Amino acid sequence: MSAAAELDPLTRRVLRACDGVGAFIEYWGFKAIHGRVWTALALAGRPMPQSELARTLGVSRSLVSGAVHELTEFGLVRPVGDHRNAPYEAVLDVWPTISDVLREREWMLLEGVRQALEGARDAARETPEAGWDPERIQLLLTMTELAQAVLRMLIRLRLPRGADRVSGWLTRALGLAQKMGRMRIAG
Repeated sequence: MSAAAELDPLTRRVLRACDGVGAFIEYWGFKAIHGRVWTALALAGRPMPQSELARTLGVSRSLVSGAVHELTEFGLVRPVGDHRNAPYEAVLDVWPTISDVLREREWMLLEGVRQALEGARDAARETPEAGWDPERIQLLLTMTELAQAVLRMLIRLRLPRGADRVSGWLTRALGLAQKMGRMRIAG
């Protein structure tokens, strides 16, 4: 019988959640093990030593050690204690890390696109005989600037701490979005 088959149903479901978050994190260009380790720590509700994390996730201790080290540098996990084998806990306020990544990666990509489109638009206006349509280039530039505006809002967003506060914040945000949608339809 495999180790996974010996697990209780709740643990199997939690491990599926860990795998799901790992896949999501990997989709965004990070290592799946980062998402798996962070999720296991977040859902455990108690600090866990790296050896227990490795057993729970069915991976090597060295893989967990590297992931914990990197997650600590990102500010997403922290040791509980200062001894060599101190257990770790997840930091649940992940938004500062997410906004840093958005600022350093996605913002810079969009800014490069914006600058290239501005240069192309200006050159197309100066040399219409080249056949590049400055109005179409401007349209792409405007879409890029809109994406930057949305990204800027996300980067500046500060989520409240605590599940009850996040729930209230989401309720207010959804209400505002619905109101804006009704205003757009009426206008």
